[in-house]
Amino acid sequence: MGEPKNLEAIMGLIMHGGDAKGKAVEAIRAAKIGDFPKAQDLLQEANKALNTAHKSQTSLLTQEASGDSVELSLLMVHGQDHLMTALTYIDLAKEVVELYEKIAEKD
Repeated sequence: MGEPKNLEAIMGLIMHGGDAKGKAVEAIRAAKIGDFPKAQDLLQEANKALNTAHKSQTSLLTQEASGDSVELSLLMVHGQDHLMTALTYIDLAKEVVELYEKIAEKD
């Protein structure tokens, strides 16, 4: 059994999805200490990484839609998990950063 046919796209999902989630975590931590400009910059970086990961997913979906079946592997599932976790975490991070900003305004 060799490496998956779409290893580059799968690794794009894993690497960039993981990076996107990591930047979202950092954004929350920055907001927690009141560094809101840094938090916003990190959210932008998270979105850029998410867009890159999404391009990897789109290439796989395009391949599948054109009739060239995409092999399902544990790495593929892991990559999709990273992407979906990043999507969810970024949405949550935006809300948490906003809450920290509102709390800071009241002080």
